[in-house]
Amino acid sequence: MSSIIIADYNPVWPVLFEEEKARILAVAGSYIQDIQHVGSTSVPGLGAKPIIDIMIGLRDLSHVEQFVQPLRQLGYGYLGEHGIPERHFFRKPDNGSWIARTHQIHMIMMGSDFWRRHLLFRDYLRLHPEDVRRYYLLKKELAQQFGATENYTDAKTSFIEGIIAKAALDE
Repeated sequence: MSSIIIADYNPVWPVLFEEEKARILAVAGSYIQDIQHVGSTSVPGLGAKPIIDIMIGLRDLSHVEQFVQPLRQLGYGYLGEHGIPERHFFRKPDNGSWIARTHQIHMIMMGSDFWRRHLLFRDYLRLHPEDVRRYYLLKKELAQQFGATENYTDAKTSFIEGIIAKAALDE
């Protein structure tokens, strides 16, 4: 059972995203429509597992295979859809360990439901510091309660869905 570390917010996280975005665009930019920093490291003030989540929007998922080798050169391993249909997942470093991850890529269709929900969640939290604080406390509590990633992730779902519902009302 691996333990989950929720680190305090680090203002370096957006910088790490921008650096990685530049590296990705340099090796595989031709089919990319957009790249966004998502997940908890993209929300100022929110503590998180120190893993930079990168969402890459493509016009056509048939281009995914053309990304595998260039992203391998940057240290990413490709795990296919990894349990989420039409989302292609890459993790860095590619050493077989979930604990040592520093970056992960979610490659999806631009404008898909996955794309929309992740941006709604991020953008809502960026504007609502009281919900950031509530989410941070919940994450710390759940990380202590659950050692396994799957249980931790499942336990956050109702909070995340509630935020997405509130964010959709504000659209």
